Amino acid sequence: MLTLTVFAPLGVAALLLALPRTSGRAVRTVWVATCAVELALVSALWVTYDGSGIGHETDRPWIPGAGAGYHVGVDGLSLPLLALTAVVFLACSLYTPAGQRGLRRFAALFLALETTCLGLFAALDLILFFLFFDLSIVGMYFVIAGWGHGARAARSALTFFLYTFVGSLALLLGFIGLYAAATPHTFDITELTADPPLEGGGAAGALVLLAIALGLAVKTPTVPFHTWLPPAHTDAPAAGSAVLAAVLLKMGTYGFVRIALPVLPQAWRTYALVFVVVGVVSALYGALVALAQTDFKRMVAYTSVNHMGYVLLALGAAGLVAGSDAQARSVAVTGAVVQMVSHGLITAALFLLAGVLWERGGTYRMDAYGGLAARAPRFAALTALAAFASLGLPGLSGFVAEFQIFAGSLGSAPVPTAVALLGVLVTAGLFLWALQRLFLGPAGDRSAGVSDLRGAQWWSVAPLLGLSVAVGVAPRWLLDTVVPAARTTVELVSR
Repeated sequence: MLTLTVFAPLGVAALLLALPRTSGRAVRTVWVATCAVELALVSALWVTYDGSGIGHETDRPWIPGAGAGYHVGVDGLSLPLLALTAVVFLACSLYTPAGQRGLRRFAALFLALETTCLGLFAALDLILFFLFFDLSIVGMYFVIAGWGHGARAARSALTFFLYTFVGSLALLLGFIGLYAAATPHTFDITELTADPPLEGGGAAGALVLLAIALGLAVKTPTVPFHTWLPPAHTDAPAAGSAVLAAVLLKMGTYGFVRIALPVLPQAWRTYALVFVVVGVVSALYGALVALAQTDFKRMVAYTSVNHMGYVLLALGAAGLVAGSDAQARSVAVTGAVVQMVSHGLITAALFLLAGVLWERGGTYRMDAYGGLAARAPRFAALTALAAFASLGLPGLSGFVAEFQIFAGSLGSAPVPTAVALLGVLVTAGLFLWALQRLFLGPAGDRSAGVSDLRGAQWWSVAPLLGLSVAVGVAPRWLLDTVVPAARTTVELVSR
């Protein structure tokens, strides 16, 4: 069933392109129905997963001479991200109107992109992981270049492609290093995890970790590899920005927790403090630069650098074995995974809401608006809820994630964790200031054109924030799946 779940959207995409010209309404109906079925399939995978080890596993030879296979499966690390992918793509299909320019190609591209995302989170082979990693870059390039805003869209798409493609080459180099060091040679992640090939490898382990970390850091992105992110988000269509932030960025952080930590445990422990420092710098830099923005969408883009910095802080702290206990490090890894899910839900909602500003007012400049709370109360309420979730207000998913990250990291890295906490304060300030400029005070020159959310826009955003509330109020349904896998990861790093 996992293979069907991964490749069904690609099959529907091919069918959409092969069929003769159809109405926009029919294309949108097929797109929404496919995404709804995908969510049902992922839910079935979650319900039938027994909670131990790898479930729903398929392992078949693919390139046997090179030690690469079609090996897919799920566990407590990948299932939440598969579910996040299905939810976000369904939200984007609901958000996109039937009158969207080139809707058939747009829908087919998003369905193919959904397959690459699901495939990466299910992959248990390095070459399969790399294949989906690279294809996601190609898919998002065409989304930004083909449907982005204005003349800068093509340039932003090219910058995104070049940055992330260079990162993927570094990632491939690291994967080849793991393959060469393994005995027997293999790209299978489970085999490499069971018998890490570069334990005691000295410089070789450090170089392989550097290559893998570089490729994943560009995709995450972390400072200083983040510069492609703001223009890509600003010029992408709303649905493209939502998928890029909610799902594609998680490919980097997921790669760290799936590959770097368990396959290179000794190298990760040796250089864990470096990742802690990079995480703290990213968290503070992202928050401070976001505070300086006058463009709402660009501000939200920089908060992604901030939130992904917290994830890297937690994963780095999990490698600081000396002077800390396994339970605290397990809490940190759990918080990192929950942060991936929480950030995906919240930021997807924020980017879709930013798309409403562009559609109604033609600009993301916050000083062009004002007084929108009276004109568009539902839009104001959902934006405020998303902002409070992003800044970590208790009762919302951001608080559950960040509380676990800071609680789990404090014992291993007390000073960096305390410094990173300042990012929460800055994030609160920037979102409150943004809400004040958009929704309170006198109306701006573009406020008159802003009407409230329509039905499809409401139903695309409200469920995302409803899930954030569900995680914030009753997180156990998520934690029961994540915690066992996080404990296993900590045990593997501590070997």
